Amino acid sequence: MNATLKTDVDVLVIGGGIAGLQTALDLGDQGYQVAIVEKNATIGGKMIRLSKVFPTLDCASCITTPKMAAAAHHENISLYTYCSLEALSRSGGVITADITQRPRYVNADQCIGCRQCEYNCPVYVPDKEQGGFCATKAISIPFSNAIPQLAVLDVENCMLCGKCEQVCPTRAIDYFQQPQQLRLSAKTAVLTTGFEMTGVAGKHQYGNGTIPNVIDALQMERLLAPHGPYSRVLRPSDGMEPDAIAYIQCAGSRDKSMGVPYCSRVCCMYAIKQAMLLSGTLPLADITIYYMDIRAFGKGYEQFYQNARAMGIQFVKAKVASIKGGENGNVILQYEAQDGEGVATAEHDMVVLSLGMIPAWQPAGVCPVSPDEDRFIKTIRPALSPTLTDMEGVFTAGAAAGPKDIVDTITESGAAALEAAKYLAALENRSHQKVA
Repeated sequence: MNATLKTDVDVLVIGGGIAGLQTALDLGDQGYQVAIVEKNATIGGKMIRLSKVFPTLDCASCITTPKMAAAAHHENISLYTYCSLEALSRSGGVITADITQRPRYVNADQCIGCRQCEYNCPVYVPDKEQGGFCATKAISIPFSNAIPQLAVLDVENCMLCGKCEQVCPTRAIDYFQQPQQLRLSAKTAVLTTGFEMTGVAGKHQYGNGTIPNVIDALQMERLLAPHGPYSRVLRPSDGMEPDAIAYIQCAGSRDKSMGVPYCSRVCCMYAIKQAMLLSGTLPLADITIYYMDIRAFGKGYEQFYQNARAMGIQFVKAKVASIKGGENGNVILQYEAQDGEGVATAEHDMVVLSLGMIPAWQPAGVCPVSPDEDRFIKTIRPALSPTLTDMEGVFTAGAAAGPKDIVDTITESGAAALEAAKYLAALENRSHQKVA
């Protein structure tokens, strides 16, 4: 392992999703030196993987890609991608982050993003960026608009045939690349670590994730995206266009058996958004949303919901008790209707689970910031200053502090940047007073 490299900046942003990018851009535009630390091989977070956003149905990539490019080319912003945060501590007014640069097995200084290694690699692996619906190569750039445009080699599937090394025009392939230790020192930090989706592997009532035509909402986002795996919506098991699609709300939220008793806030709206997009893509398909209650709390959200009803999307107030595989790949739901009809069954070609949000990162053992009861980062003044944590000089924004939509995430990111700037200004004032 290489020796630790040290870098000093004004602000450390942990997480390169939409919250981290907005925070970094707001601070960078004020002249502060910002470092973004991202665990994935590319910045952009979950938003760059979406098809459209609600309630405007604007293209998610059209919003996110310019911010990704702006951060990558900003003179005051440095990107540290494919990095793991090992420790975040504070001593003597200085915040120190120890991070590990994981090996890409590609020299970042030499790679020119030509993708010759990817084109010539003979090994195909499931493409996680496309929901596992299609294949990619054992060495590849994550997706077409990834930033940075650097290839990553999957060592678990690489068979060491050497073809990528042979065709690389800059000799960037390095099979012996080692992890590198980095130490970043900053005056303040913003945690924008985002979220992951709740899983259903432990939910036997929903088939433990083994029923072929039961997918999650992020997988449906890829099917709906214009740059998705099929360029149209097809059923995973047999490639058939589905005629009947069901959404199950609260499949991973408001469920104590899964350890997620809270509402994730966005599930109703993203299900309605996807149902509206499906109605346009598959105009003859029957689309049904099984819900306990619709939570349309934001500006224009109630009208968005009413528009979906007017389009013919069916809303069934019910609790889905179980999901089972049926004949011809169909999916059978058993549910309890809340309108007095009692227990009923329904058969659909395809089912989408509206999974909830859980924190993508836990501070335990890494950072003295406290988690809340829901395991998201605790904010000490949620009503007045929702970005303040219980660690001095450390702020948070976006889904790191709790479930929220993109609009609230961007707004909160601006607030976190303001708090960080105020903190830096106060430090500078104290420094001037000591000199005087």
